[in-house]
Amino acid sequence: MQITSAEFVKSAYAEIDWPGDSKPEIAFLGRSNVGKSSLINSLLGVRGLARTSSTPGRTQALNFFLINKKFRFVDLPGYGYARAPKAVKERWNAAAEGYLAKRAQLVLSIHIVDSRHEPSKQDLQLHEWLEHQQKPYLIIATKSDKLSNNELRKNVVSIEQGLKIDRVLTYSATTKRGRNEIWSAIEKSLKR
Repeated sequence: MQITSAEFVKSAYAEIDWPGDSKPEIAFLGRSNVGKSSLINSLLGVRGLARTSSTPGRTQALNFFLINKKFRFVDLPGYGYARAPKAVKERWNAAAEGYLAKRAQLVLSIHIVDSRHEPSKQDLQLHEWLEHQQKPYLIIATKSDKLSNNELRKNVVSIEQGLKIDRVLTYSATTKRGRNEIWSAIEKSLKR
């Protein structure tokens, strides 16, 4: 897909603040520090659109980005960051869960895991929830450039077995490995 425009629309802390039109949306979700913002920026070829940080837990709202004036990417708060106060984590979880459960415009959830690690307890819970809700989703293992090809292959098999799925796409924000496959899946979801 050719990206002609990508712009930040808004941060939303409550459903009333979500964009009100019917443009389709692709949600990006995963634990804190898994590389959601880097994946978004890299896919769009835009530096710094989605804010990246070396400190986990920086995304605290749902961040909406308008792509090609036709559809939106939505960066959801990461889960699993231990240093955030419990009340804050609960608010993030409620905002993300409410969005995933209610949003009619949501056409694809991109569940991001770290290729270097086995799925966490929260990854397993999110995957089960997406399955139970029968939401279209894609699992992407980021940071694939940090592993040798053999290690990556082994870890992807482990992730697939842990989540009980047939296919995990790998991605590297640095080398763009896997970019075409991800865009192909996104384009397919936008045509549904």
